[in-house]
Amino acid sequence: YIALAKPIDGRGEISSSDSRLIESPAPGIISRRSVYEPLQTGLIAIDSMIPIGRGQRELIIGDRQTGKTAVATDTILNQQGQNVICVYVAIGQKASSVAQVVTTLQERGAMEYTAETADSPATLQYLAPYTGAALAEYFMYRKQHTSIIYDDPSKQAQAYRQMSLLLRRPPGREAYPGDVFYLHSRLLERAAKLSSALGEGSMTALPIVETQSGDVSAYIPTNVISITDGQIFLSADLFNAGIRPAINVGISVSRVGSAAQIKAMKQVAGKLKLELAQFAELEAFAQFASDLDKATQNQLARGQRLRELLKQSQSAPLTVDEQIMTVYTGT
Repeated sequence: YIALAKPIDGRGEISSSDSRLIESPAPGIISRRSVYEPLQTGLIAIDSMIPIGRGQRELIIGDRQTGKTAVATDTILNQQGQNVICVYVAIGQKASSVAQVVTTLQERGAMEYTAETADSPATLQYLAPYTGAALAEYFMYRKQHTSIIYDDPSKQAQAYRQMSLLLRRPPGREAYPGDVFYLHSRLLERAAKLSSALGEGSMTALPIVETQSGDVSAYIPTNVISITDGQIFLSADLFNAGIRPAINVGISVSRVGSAAQIKAMKQVAGKLKLELAQFAELEAFAQFASDLDKATQNQLARGQRLRELLKQSQSAPLTVDEQIMTVYTGT
């Protein structure tokens, strides 16, 4: 349905008994508790090295056509049987892209727990994420776990810039209005893990931001990076080299998710990130050296095995047990 909660799937009106404000204040610090339960994405690279917890805000960032939406849809598919309600917000996306996501979710029986908003006019693109957040919040305050994907907030910022310029607001950096940071902070702060007094519901936010030729230092990407609890960086070079999902483990980070990682995964994947970082460094030097000693050759061979281990086809999420066994056998 669109940002004004009018259905566009042709299945008729939605009968509702309750309503909620599109914009509501984020839960205060007393209303929250620290993140401690994992949100499994089904992707080995994320669940082992960049774990996400329920109630966290994890940014998915990368150039166009690097598989950002694929990571998000795989996460939705993996919530089957996990009792997590997912909301997918498409902001200013092409109708064909939205239709593709819907088809994937329908084929895999995931639409039963996924709601969706998609929009066209600038005003509705600006409102869409807040509508999605209100929907996820409704379930969060009813002691349920929710996950919300914003695809993508930079399109919302562009719509807001368009509106602000038409309203003759003074433009700032990159012609965005001065309060564009607040636009995203008030949205993403609504994701939380509620305290036991409020029923321990959670809302996990996964905003997707598109970069221009890998520039993460642009205005909107830096804003969203500073608001979120970590980022998953997808690299066009890795994608073109056939490494899918194209996650650059070196600059991807999860600031609170490690507390939510299960013990078995922590044990098997503890040194994985460090080993991959060392392998990437060695690989760069190995291009210039002709005669490598045995230890270096062994480390390079091991690194290549680990890299192969993290490759996964789209729409094929793995259970935690399968992931742990895969990492254990590989390391």
